[in-house]
Amino acid sequence: MTGETLLDVEDAHTYYGESHILEGVSLSVESGEVVALIGRNGVGKTTTLRTVLQLTPPEEGSVRYRGEELVGRDTNEVARKGIGWIPEERRVFTQLTVEENIRIAVPPDHDDTRGEIERMYDTFPALGERPNAKAGTLSGGQQQMLSIARGLVGDNDLLLIDEPSEGLAPQIVADVARAVDAASEDATVLLVEQNLPLAMDLADRFYLLDNGQVVTEGEATSGVTEDEEIRRYLSA
Repeated sequence: MTGETLLDVEDAHTYYGESHILEGVSLSVESGEVVALIGRNGVGKTTTLRTVLQLTPPEEGSVRYRGEELVGRDTNEVARKGIGWIPEERRVFTQLTVEENIRIAVPPDHDDTRGEIERMYDTFPALGERPNAKAGTLSGGQQQMLSIARGLVGDNDLLLIDEPSEGLAPQIVADVARAVDAASEDATVLLVEQNLPLAMDLADRFYLLDNGQVVTEGEATSGVTEDEEIRRYLSA
């Protein structure tokens, strides 16, 4: 960690129609960190990521990236500032090859597309072993690696990763953990993850959300998984 605040969300209130989803969420992410958002389904974790990206802009509050206000900006403009999004659905192009998936994710103004592709193969050797395989033939874990690689190209400094282990068999989750860990070598990560032991293993710090509010935060340690108060929030 450098101590530089990369992302600062302050008192964000976000709505879906009449539904008040985020009720004053505040959090910060420092450069070089992995910060986990934990909590039950439906408490506002994914909405927090969407709020950062301005896909669902807050009606009140502030979202600053490197000190610059993002609220009111177009999502494409936010992305161009160096924020990558890896959504829960693992949006890869199943009929394209691994290499084609990475290539089309490189920004058109980047001056070394080949170098970016090779960098992803160095980060994720399993992809480098199958550059010509159709993405639809990859395992779930390999597809998640490819999705993360697509988020990393173009020198994104902040990755928003949503539920990377969702729907994967336990033996594949270890591959996803290695993929997120590898990504964190190149970028700061804000991670939404339901698997608490996995989240605590990957993260430096965590925020626990409940009913659209941050109810507690702290250092990510193995002891968090045994904390009775946190377990009550996750199982309620």
